[in-house]
Amino acid sequence: MDFSVDYLVDLSEAWLPIVLQYGAQLLLALATFLIGWWLINKLVSNLGGLLQRRQVDPSLHGFIESLLGIVLKVLLLVSVASMIGVETTSFIAMIGAAGLAIGLALQGSLANFAGGVLILLFRPFRVGEWIEAQGVAGTVHSIQIFHTILKSGDNKTIVVPNGSLSNGHITNYSREPRRRADINVGIDYSADIKLARKILLEIAGDERVLRDPEPAVFVTGLGDSSVNLSLRVWVATGDFWPVTFDFTELLKERFDEAGIGIPYPQRVMHLVQS
Repeated sequence: MDFSVDYLVDLSEAWLPIVLQYGAQLLLALATFLIGWWLINKLVSNLGGLLQRRQVDPSLHGFIESLLGIVLKVLLLVSVASMIGVETTSFIAMIGAAGLAIGLALQGSLANFAGGVLILLFRPFRVGEWIEAQGVAGTVHSIQIFHTILKSGDNKTIVVPNGSLSNGHITNYSREPRRRADINVGIDYSADIKLARKILLEIAGDERVLRDPEPAVFVTGLGDSSVNLSLRVWVATGDFWPVTFDFTELLKERFDEAGIGIPYPQRVMHLVQS
């Protein structure tokens, strides 16, 4: 094809204004996208440091950073699209339709997302607390957007959906600074209850036991083969399990020394001769 000078001049006159107009828009949109994306990442990173300095609950850090990053990047994409001539109204309508379709397909995930928001708003538990819920128990390791991660006592990782957590029963063993430990034991019917009560109260003299409320011993029932006693003491939450284990071992030793028997289940049979 013969490209004459006149042809090239005509071609440039026809296309140059279009290139200058839309090329400038494209370059501006590209620059806006790159700079905006960098600023959003920088903002989210600085936000994490700010939350840490303000001593905000660690369970909120990842959730807030992820949510803010997603929202800002979607707004950036909409702005860039409008800069290159895309109608934002139709674009937003398309996003809304896509969101509806995705929402219908991911109802369970959206329920978990809503559950995560409720958990972070009402704070039934925090990172580091020991909870029991949905048939499992463990220390809260992290609260994420869709699920909560627990660490069991034997270091198993348990993943619980936030939807079921927010709608079910939750027992938080770490929220209160102190707990009551119940040390239950059965003694022989022939044993001296007053002596057993005295020994249990002596055991409760441990320095880890709080004096208010005072330790108490109750007869909680008359079993098939034993008189059931309960030593009830209040301790700091962190001392609950050490006190429970130590007192159980110590009362067995002290009862053996005092000759107080701890019976095992037994039945008495009467043989009648016809």
